[in-house]
Amino acid sequence: MPKTAVLIACYNEAPNIKKTIEGFRAALPEADIYVYDNNSTDGSADIAQAAGAIVVPEYRQGKGNVIRSMFRDVDADIYILADGDDPFPQEQAPAMAQLVAEGKADLVIGGRSNYAEQQKRAFHGLGNRLVSGLINRIFKGNIQDIMSGFRALSRSFVKSFPVLSRGFEIETEMTIHALDRNMLVREVPVIFRERPDGSPSKLNTFRDGLKVIKTIFSLYRDYKPFSFFGYISAALAVAGLGAFVPVLIDWIQHNGVLYRFPTLFVSGFLMLAAMLSLACGMILATLRKNNRQAFEIQLTQLQYLEMIKSAHEGQK
Repeated sequence: MPKTAVLIACYNEAPNIKKTIEGFRAALPEADIYVYDNNSTDGSADIAQAAGAIVVPEYRQGKGNVIRSMFRDVDADIYILADGDDPFPQEQAPAMAQLVAEGKADLVIGGRSNYAEQQKRAFHGLGNRLVSGLINRIFKGNIQDIMSGFRALSRSFVKSFPVLSRGFEIETEMTIHALDRNMLVREVPVIFRERPDGSPSKLNTFRDGLKVIKTIFSLYRDYKPFSFFGYISAALAVAGLGAFVPVLIDWIQHNGVLYRFPTLFVSGFLMLAAMLSLACGMILATLRKNNRQAFEIQLTQLQYLEMIKSAHEGQK
């Protein structure tokens, strides 16, 4: 049987963490349940430990930092990622894990089919749809709930994913990585449960939303540099041509005498910037291609080591 680990991120979830652990234990009785406590001050860690979870402290604040430690520390074949506020139906975790176990997915997202309807803050549902639409358009995906924290992951994904984010933008980064690296991504609908009264969300709509948008454009630049700098180059070239046209008209009207030297200089500077931007995009695209080749080699080596490990354990 594949080894399964449930990874729960926790920050001040005393009212919910016990119920979350019990739900996963009932759904996945053979799984190891880890709770990574992120400097909670309400006794969440003690409650989780009393409920039988393996509690690990993470002193660097932020969900991205928590997941970075989870992925480095825990060794398993299948990983279930969830939050400690009990918003997801844990009984659907086995079906999500089965998709990974059968090799049908490297990343399974529990898409919250009723997320917008359940939100007490109107901009949460709208922001999620906008982010999902933007990423799907840029990275050619078809995912409805990119920011869901309920996921099943393969070992290959976890051990090859470079965590860069520190906060709630980690789900966006994870999804973009999977889409760009041509990994198998599946989405299954789940019913989202609203947080109980007295347990406020840690997500700030505008602050964290801006971080997510910034992350999308940063990763767009990193993952698709030729496209990113190509658009900038095109915009600069259009502006440069727009500045040059009146200079040319003025030169023709004055029979070859040029009066608009400042505008000509601006036009030349814009065209030079356009060429430099295009050159940057071409160079970075080549570097990214080399990085992609190195990643594929790393992934192949990782899968080969997993095969050796499985054969060795089978002999035992």
